[in-house]
Amino acid sequence: MYRRNKLEKKYMILIVVVIVAIVLGMITNIVRTERELSPIEKSVKDSVLLVNKVVYAPIKFVKNKITEYQEKQNLYEKYKELEKKVKETELINAERLELKKEVEDMKKTLELNHVLAESSYLNATVVNRNLGYWYNTITIDKGEKNGVKKDMAVIVSEGLVGKVIKTTAFNSTVKLLTSDDANNKISVKIQVGDQFVYGLLSGYNKKNRTFSIEGISSNMKIPKGSIVTTTGMGDVFPSGIVIGKVKSIKTDNFDLAKTVIVEGSVDYDDINYVTILKRKDEDK
Repeated sequence: MYRRNKLEKKYMILIVVVIVAIVLGMITNIVRTERELSPIEKSVKDSVLLVNKVVYAPIKFVKNKITEYQEKQNLYEKYKELEKKVKETELINAERLELKKEVEDMKKTLELNHVLAESSYLNATVVNRNLGYWYNTITIDKGEKNGVKKDMAVIVSEGLVGKVIKTTAFNSTVKLLTSDDANNKISVKIQVGDQFVYGLLSGYNKKNRTFSIEGISSNMKIPKGSIVTTTGMGDVFPSGIVIGKVKSIKTDNFDLAKTVIVEGSVDYDDINYVTILKRKDEDK
């Protein structure tokens, strides 16, 4: 009985070996030859490829995901580097624009200095401005030690800014034309052709950013865009300093009194550098 079982096992092993050999032979023959495959060979080949595809598919999926993740990580790192460079570039560009603006402001001031024939001049920098009284005064970095005195005119390249009202050894306070002071009236003239119409600059509208000229007695027609300048009367402001241009004209109900609305030539929200005018006889 024992011998018979042992013999049966040997036959079984032999049969399995033969089957495996046949299958391997068929697979080898399929791979190594280009002959027409039999139906059985085709079935075996398809089965092997299907099993290979099913087994390899999850591995391929995981591999692709790992590759995709690595690529995303690389892209993210490159993005962070670019973002850092963009911020650095923006900072450099902002500094460049600020320096460019400062240079342009100073160039305008220097150009203006060449036409100030009747006055000597002193350039200064705005060092302080009260937010609560933004349109009233500014503080500049030149004072008595630099020859600055009360009532000296202060200008920028675009036109008149105001006048000095207080001085210390090294600083001065300038009252702006836009000040709320009711007494801040200036004698001005409006050029109409080769003639002038005179009046008083009497107020500033913060909302519209315009000045008003009152006290005009002339019936002369004043065109829009006419230049408004100082008259030189009052011994404070030299003649011919630009205030702005005529924007519109208003009249009363009787068409008698005129009020001229003037658009200022100076941007009073952005004053960084100024020029103080000193009469030449004051330098002696």
